[in-house]
Amino acid sequence: MSQSETARITIDTTRVISEISPLLFSGFAEHLGRCIYEGIYEPASPHADENGLRADVLAALRELNFRSMRYPGGNFVSGYRWEDGIGPTDQRPRRRDMAWQSIETNQFGTDEFIRFCREIGTEPMLAVNLGTGAIHDAANLVEYCNAQAGSHYADLRAANGSASPYAVKYWCLGNEMDGPWQIGHLDAGEYAKKASEAAKLMRLQDDSIELVLCGSSSSKMPTYPEWDRISLETCWELVQYHSMHYYAENSADDTPSFLALSAELEDYVDTVAAVLRYVKAKRRSKHDVYLSWDEWNVWYKAREKSDLRGGWQAAPPLLEEVYNLEDALVVAQWLNVFLRKADVLKIACIAQIVNVIAPILTRADGILKQTIYYPLLMFSQMARGEALDLHVESPRYETEQFGDMPLLDVSAANDADAGAQSLFIVNRSLSEPTPLEIHWRDINPARVRMAQQLAGNDPKAFNSWEQPNRLTTRPIDAPEIADGVARLSLPPLSFTTLAIEL
Repeated sequence: MSQSETARITIDTTRVISEISPLLFSGFAEHLGRCIYEGIYEPASPHADENGLRADVLAALRELNFRSMRYPGGNFVSGYRWEDGIGPTDQRPRRRDMAWQSIETNQFGTDEFIRFCREIGTEPMLAVNLGTGAIHDAANLVEYCNAQAGSHYADLRAANGSASPYAVKYWCLGNEMDGPWQIGHLDAGEYAKKASEAAKLMRLQDDSIELVLCGSSSSKMPTYPEWDRISLETCWELVQYHSMHYYAENSADDTPSFLALSAELEDYVDTVAAVLRYVKAKRRSKHDVYLSWDEWNVWYKAREKSDLRGGWQAAPPLLEEVYNLEDALVVAQWLNVFLRKADVLKIACIAQIVNVIAPILTRADGILKQTIYYPLLMFSQMARGEALDLHVESPRYETEQFGDMPLLDVSAANDADAGAQSLFIVNRSLSEPTPLEIHWRDINPARVRMAQQLAGNDPKAFNSWEQPNRLTTRPIDAPEIADGVARLSLPPLSFTTLAIEL
């Protein structure tokens, strides 16, 4: 098909991939830069509530409706002593954070994080330190969070203001332990042994918890995917999830290839999913392990401009990426991949949520919603029910990195109980609109209830404090459905969402 030809999406509601896990729409908050301090927590701000949390940030996070929140790292966790962050704040130590060469004041810790999660209605996901930490430190944190009063750490939690357990369900067994940059880095065999022993001890504290094993921190790691195989073979029966991390970048300034990155993302999922199947078969196991993509985002502009070190300051401005239109379109495709791989992918946490490679930036007088905020919002609001396997016929275009690629990247969610369907469409074309027909094979929907679009002419355009609404999702005319077919024209460089009433 040439770029001028009409694309066609065929929807059959009987072609179900899987139920969509709500945890695919989750976030990550690390003690890094201004994510916690001056982001989530800023008692001196005129926007602060009685707990020191920024009310304007909380409102934006509630809108995004993250289903879980990973904390406190990230690289930070591999040198973190969690007991530093509990108890009276005036007695908490200031320490050097070696991961980001910053000063950690410990004014925000586990109890404050749980309070923050409750304020925005999200499930906490805590990472334990398997770098400098011992396995008993991890188990003690489980006791602190989840045990009934009557033992040392549970009583300590009660003394710190919460008689009732926090009931934290999701726990990460360290962070990026395959990386030589990681404090306490281990090879795959060493990590697998430590993680398995930590998991056993943590489960003795609370056997209802669900654990995430460290997978490869990128598909570009020299130990990938062997790291995944070795760690899974040792820990398979003890964990429920296996992590993936990936940061997208366009340092080559090759927009056509950057906009086709979903090909690489899908390959990454498929490879690790194959490792899962292999290990399950090798162990003759009836247990399933799923994927947790608990760090993902676009990140390269801020990395190229700074050395990632905080100069031993408290809350230094680090990794404050400015997101443009092409970044938002890549994020939208990433979320499309999550739906298309919903059978194996059950958790995904965008890294991060405020200031640090984030959809939200803060300054003293308010917040700025970046371009990537809007695809996150659309998926979080609309992607419910079951992910559908679509048949997409699309014009093609050439990319240097991935060869011949379709112009359209598409996913769909079908919520039969609510009588609703959602369609998510990215048009990768740089200059020409793409005419589109949508055909329903097994049903004739009532109408397109709502249509919204994020689009622009310049892939490098971004939202700024001076022009905060330059790129947002905006309502467009909803196409009519006649004889089971809807027709519309997709502008170039666009992300379009359709809410369909069945």
